[in-house]
Amino acid sequence: MYNISKFNPGENKIMKLKINFLLLITLSLAIAGVFTAIDKAAAETKPAVTEVDSKYVCMVTNKLFPEVQIPVEVADKTYYGCCEMCKAQLANNPAKRMATDPVSGKSIDKSDAVIGAAANGSVYYFENKANLDSFTIN
Repeated sequence: MYNISKFNPGENKIMKLKINFLLLITLSLAIAGVFTAIDKAAAETKPAVTEVDSKYVCMVTNKLFPEVQIPVEVADKTYYGCCEMCKAQLANNPAKRMATDPVSGKSIDKSDAVIGAAANGSVYYFENKANLDSFTIN
């Protein structure tokens, strides 16, 4: 530390202010580093997708909605669409009722899938909960 007693009173006051200013900057940088580390750790542990109920998902547009979608019954299975056009596509186009699990790469029926939604409302279809839990968005 500096021996500020050898300076005159005016210089002494300025020196104290400079030291306090440097201490304040050092402390601020240390606190900012701690919060950055906490934010980074929280981001790393946050799941990429959250499991959602299929009735809130349009299975044609693959988007999550806040309200229940239109149910479409096909061969004892229930699919959901957001409008009459999507309802017709689900009823008439078998390809619209299928998805690929992004973890296993397997083709799965959307009505049997565990569905996960990303923060932006996009949905992903998984063959099981373990795949949903291990999923990361690139």
